[in-house]
Formats: sequence, C-alpha cells, structure tokens
Amino acid sequence: MSNLEKSGTYALGHRKVKRLGYGAMQLAGKGVFGPPKDRAEAVAVLREAIESGVDHIDTSDFYGPHVTNQIIKEALHPYRDDLVIVTKIGATRGADASWNPAFSKEALTQAIHDNLKNLGCDVIEVVNLRAMFDVHGPAEGSLEEPLTVLADLQRQGLVKHVGLSNVTARQIADGRKITEIVCVQNQYNLAHREDDALIAQLAAEGTAYVPFFPLGGFSPLQSSTLSEVAGELGATPLQVALAWLLQRSPNILLIPGTSSRGHLRENLAVADIVLPAEAVKKLDGIGAAKGA
Repeated sequence: MSNLEKSGTYALGHRKVKRLGYGAMQLAGKGVFGPPKDRAEAVAVLREAIESGVDHIDTSDFYGPHVTNQIIKEALHPYRDDLVIVTKIGATRGADASWNPAFSKEALTQAIHDNLKNLGCDVIEVVNLRAMFDVHGPAEGSLEEPLTVLADLQRQGLVKHVGLSNVTARQIADGRKITEIVCVQNQYNLAHREDDALIAQLAAEGTAYVPFFPLGGFSPLQSSTLSEVAGELGATPLQVALAWLLQRSPNILLIPGTSSRGHLRENLAVADIVLPAEAVKKLDGIGAAKGA
C-alpha cells in the first residue's frame, strides 16, 4: 500500500480518487495573481505530486489568471489516465487582481474553453460552479441560470461532471434539479466549522466534500491547542490540521496547496498520521471555542 492509499479513496464523479490531493492555487504569484517567483519549482512540485501518487488536482483558469493551468499543462501533459483535474468557473480577475462574478452565458462558455485550451484537454472531468453572491462565504441566491448553462456544456461533451463551490444546502438541493452534483467545495477547517451539518448530509448522500483553505488560507491556522497536539504527536501544527480533516468524515477530499516541494512532502506525509481520540477531542474544541 502506498503512502497516500492509507488515507483511503472516495468517489468523484465516476472515478475514485485518493482522499489526499493537490490544490494549484499557490502556483500563481502573490494574491493568486500573475506568474510565480519560481516557475521551475512550480513545475517540479506538480511532477513530484504525481510521482508521489496524487491523482486529483484542483485548479481554475482564474488563478493567475491562466497561469496555474498553463503550468499544469507544461508539467504534466499528456496527462496520466488516472489523473482527475477539477477546475472552477464563475469568476474573473480584474487588472487590479480583484475577484469579479462572471455568470453570463458568454462568460461561462468562454471560461470552459479557456480551461480546455490552457490545460490542453478535450473535456474537463469536473467543473465546479463558484457562487459569487458573497466573495467571502456562501450566501443565498439563484444559481439556476448559470448552472443551466454549465449543464448544457456538459451535454455538449465539454464537461463530464458538475460540482458547486461557496454554496448553501438550499443551492445544492436546487442545483440537483438541473444536473447531478458530484462534489461541493466550501471553506472548512478546524476553526471554520459552519458546514458540519452539511458535511454529514453529503456523506449520507455519497457526495464528496472538498474543503478549500483547509489550513486557513491567507491567514494560516494558529492555536495553542493545535500546537500542543502537534508537539505530542511529533508533527507540525498544519499536518495535524490536515489529519483532523481526513478523520473528520470519509467523504472529505483534501487539496492542500503549496509552491514548495519540501512543503508538499510534509502535506503528503499526513496520510501516515492517526489522531488518537483524546487528540481529536481537543482539536474539536477549537471550532467550538470560536462559536462553530
């Protein structure tokens, strides 16, 4: 059994992937905008991730924009048969690096074609539609029109499976009336536990949940409890935070990102970490203390 296989697998569309994957956001420049400082290292990180057994990469053509997908293509194309690439549409980047909604039929169609071109694909395995009613978190609003556009692109054969990102339980239920939803990608980590009930619901339905910012995103997780547990286990605090997510629910797929091979190895080593019950109890208290 390989290192990553220890964490198990879960269904993503019609494929099963290892639960520990890779998120490409950090391959772009500062603020997920522009080129990376070290493109050669970015290419090396991707290649080592795949060589280490990663079979699930999360990306978007609005990272950069275009930068991460172009680096993925340079590093990995032609792609291995077992590699699942998941991308995201629904936003564009302004010249000032702002994140702007892009929900029109024209914008969504262009986004799919941009992803196909920059990744060098004929079809995209999974496309997540990212809701932009509130950039900072899920907010109610109808996704019927953009999701109908995406479902039509799916019928055209450009997209195999559809997921949702930054959404509420109601939006997921409404989305399923239009097309099958194979995954949900929302912010979730030790300190941000708003989706506890949603994760349980999706697990019961056999749907993958992919937490973005699993390590806190632009503000890394910091907790004396987290540091204490990490010290007891001989691991780093961020390794423990990822291990907690893996043990949290079997339908969670992790996509920690990095632009460093050293940090990549630390992330992938999480598959070997088993948190004892007492450690889990302490870590669960971090979210409770923040009112989750």
